[in-house]
Amino acid sequence: MSTVNPLPLWQPTPERIAQAQVTRFQAWAAEHHGAPAQGGYAALHRWSVDELDTFWTAVAEWFDVRFTHPYARVLGDRSMPGAEWFPGASLNYAEHALRAAATRPDEPALLHVDETHDPRPVSWAELRRQVGSLAAELRALGVRPGDRISGYLPNIPQAVVALLATAAVGAVWTSCAPDFGARSVLDRFQQVEPVVLFTVDGYRYGGKEHDRRDVVAELRRELPTLRAVVHIPLLGTEAPDGVLEWSALTSADTAPVFEAVPFDHPLWVLYSSGTTGLPKAIVQSQGGILVEHLKQLGLHCDLGPEDRFFWYTSTGWMMWNFLVSGLLTGTTIVLYDGSPGFPDTGAQWRVAERTGATLYGTSAAYVMACRKADVHPSRDFDLSRIQCVATTGSPLPPDGFQWLHDEVRDDLWIASVSGGTDVCSCFAGAVPTLPVHIGELQAPCLGTDLQSWDPSGKPLVDEVGELVVTNPMPSMPIHFWNDPDGSRYHDSYFAMYPGVWRHGDWITLTSRGSVVIHGRSDSTLNRQGVRMGSADIYEVVERLPEIKESLVVGIEQADGGYWMPLFVHLAPDAALDDALLGRIKQAIREQLSPRHVPDEVIEVPGIPHTLTGKRIEVPVKRLLQGTPLEKAVNPGSIDDLELLRLYEDLARKRA
Repeated sequence: MSTVNPLPLWQPTPERIAQAQVTRFQAWAAEHHGAPAQGGYAALHRWSVDELDTFWTAVAEWFDVRFTHPYARVLGDRSMPGAEWFPGASLNYAEHALRAAATRPDEPALLHVDETHDPRPVSWAELRRQVGSLAAELRALGVRPGDRISGYLPNIPQAVVALLATAAVGAVWTSCAPDFGARSVLDRFQQVEPVVLFTVDGYRYGGKEHDRRDVVAELRRELPTLRAVVHIPLLGTEAPDGVLEWSALTSADTAPVFEAVPFDHPLWVLYSSGTTGLPKAIVQSQGGILVEHLKQLGLHCDLGPEDRFFWYTSTGWMMWNFLVSGLLTGTTIVLYDGSPGFPDTGAQWRVAERTGATLYGTSAAYVMACRKADVHPSRDFDLSRIQCVATTGSPLPPDGFQWLHDEVRDDLWIASVSGGTDVCSCFAGAVPTLPVHIGELQAPCLGTDLQSWDPSGKPLVDEVGELVVTNPMPSMPIHFWNDPDGSRYHDSYFAMYPGVWRHGDWITLTSRGSVVIHGRSDSTLNRQGVRMGSADIYEVVERLPEIKESLVVGIEQADGGYWMPLFVHLAPDAALDDALLGRIKQAIREQLSPRHVPDEVIEVPGIPHTLTGKRIEVPVKRLLQGTPLEKAVNPGSIDDLELLRLYEDLARKRA
């Protein structure tokens, strides 16, 4: 499969390149820190990984990171895992997130949008006041640095206030979205033993109200470490007995007090999708997230005080934490609490229009759904303020690039980005000064020595290999919760190539410096030595209007054979007849490779996903290899467990 498209889909103008913050940063870093003045982004990136200490010093200075206590050096121990960043330094993430309140108190820090699509602003001054009030109340409840505070909350302003107040007191934040069931929430929160729980009584989604009071009651029963529960009456219900009212905790006019914590002090706990065993409880640091997100949002996303940053996400996904960090750059962030497709598929474009979003982020799946539903964003909405549409969650297929270019704007910066919950950031993606090629991420990110390796650890160019990062990043986990000897952390990323982060994706680094993501390497399709990511198959198959969604796995057989079934969830009124079967096989044969034509195409009533919406390939593969359901998957991490029983039955019949 050729990944090289000779002509760019988009090219930044000379004016745009000159105005980009990364351009100004490079000129300043050349003058003050010896960065290359010439050679553009490629030269800056090479310097950023070769001179890691100097680069991160420059980032901290450029963004005026306020250290309460200065650092002795940038990197103490630089081994992975266990790199020590800015030893000796102390600071506070929330203090940086609220800095714009001093200069722009009356401008909106947050724009809150629900399914009415009417934005409601929260000013910088009001955000700061509420954080100050809540932080004081948390201290009064006995919350101390290092204590865990949990939120069972949708994407609403109260969630942002609670996170920032938690960080202000030096406690550790963790959250789940209220569409998670009790078991899934407890699988996460019980690991970290929170002392405070912020919760709603329910949420609105798809035009309906969903009461969650029974789930909240179960969480209260099953989390014995809770000292306090805080009720946010989103549906207007009374607080249960013994529960604190949100309004009472956030009514005082109190200036926030920011605890100076060590650079590597925990900021929050995120959870991997946890398809086998309990979800991994990933701990990231206040300082590591602060500098990584300043770099990512300020230099890569080019965000500043004039911008409005909207990413469709929930509090159960790392992109919510990333969105909140938009505040670090003085940007107004848009919080959308609702269905991505209510009242119609074009809903997210309407939110972008109504909020004046300049950077709009969504999933590749939503872009493809809009394309299939014949949505015409630029015809139906005023999207003139949008500078960039960014996508993540899965690789954006080439058709998605072309559709955004044709249907949003032909001078649109399209940023397909790839990273992970594990670093709460991107390995590759947005660069405002580089061209965009169809199907490709623009470049590896600054400070990230991203490489593609073969099984023996040899770097590859223009060939598919394992995504590895050969130097430490500040936002890599400081540890996993309840992993005292670090073995689970080590086994997750460092078992294949000692001392080098292996992420579990197949990538190609092209000779022009761009990046192509091919899907998960642990569910890769390897036929007769030809490897292909599942995303490549989905891209081709799901162009067919009859296919709503698909799932492909490759099963190594005991006799040395290889069975590759394709499961298809059909659109209403479609039938898996010989004609459709022929078109599926022809599309894969002609557009990908004859070797990757599936052995069987099997119709299923739906495709199983994790709670954050990712197709679960590896557990399905394990079920088809005969692993019992309870060992193949963590049931609480799946959106529809019944769908998995079908694969278990199929394995039984095949055996």
